[in-house]
Amino acid sequence: MALGKLEGFIRLMRPANCLMMGFAVIVGAIMAYPKALIFIWEKIFLGAITGFLLTASSMVINDYYDREIDAINEPSRPIPSGLIKPKEAFSYALLITVLGFLASLFTSLLCLFIAAMAWVISVTYTTIGKRTGFLGNLLVSACVSVPFLYGSVAALDKVHENILIFVLMVFLSNTGREVNKGIVDVEGDRIRNIRTLAVCYGERRAAMVASVLYISSVLLSPIPWILGLVSFPFIPMVTMADLGLLASSTLLLKDFSKEMAKKVKNLALLSFMAGLLAFLFGSLF
Repeated sequence: MALGKLEGFIRLMRPANCLMMGFAVIVGAIMAYPKALIFIWEKIFLGAITGFLLTASSMVINDYYDREIDAINEPSRPIPSGLIKPKEAFSYALLITVLGFLASLFTSLLCLFIAAMAWVISVTYTTIGKRTGFLGNLLVSACVSVPFLYGSVAALDKVHENILIFVLMVFLSNTGREVNKGIVDVEGDRIRNIRTLAVCYGERRAAMVASVLYISSVLLSPIPWILGLVSFPFIPMVTMADLGLLASSTLLLKDFSKEMAKKVKNLALLSFMAGLLAFLFGSLF
């Protein structure tokens, strides 16, 4: 029984999501200070732990808040299945939140402030932001962007210029992808009264907004090279990312059907990964 509960608590955390956020903190630190893992590894380790734990906290809160919906849609989840009681999940979320804040406090007071703001944004999305449509898209993009800022602050006690540009690109392109996803999910969102752009204004206009956001991110991509913030390896990788986002925009404008929107959503994700590698290699070398 104890092992079953332990497995339930781990499932509530969604470890893959937590690991990605922890890794994003490390990447942000390396982009800001390439030798961070050598000279200030303790701070970077604490930063990654903070990202992991606070992401886990938001995942647990999400399942606690959605337990009645999950009882219908996902009855095998730990809370609706009865493996974890709601009070236990709430107490667990509180515990890992406190541990995450402590890890950030041991890094710096500024890190604690950023961690607290990120947690508030994440919980706001989890509890009330999901149904707000475009506002929810913005909240998701903020949650995706903050770990990179946090990594820079953990490494340098400030936000490095290349991180700032990268985060703006991530925010714009991820918001485009969230709008893009609204086209894929338009039927279910309409039934659940989730007011995405696709639901409120139609798939065509949603496709136009997503394309504008993708292209806006592409237009920012030469700035780090022009300002001398990255080295040559940045160029081929960011070119791949730009071509992917431009192709995403073109395809979506030509065909904004659910099937095409799903393909474009996946293409955009691959473009994001190329962009991340561009900044990482451009900063390291």
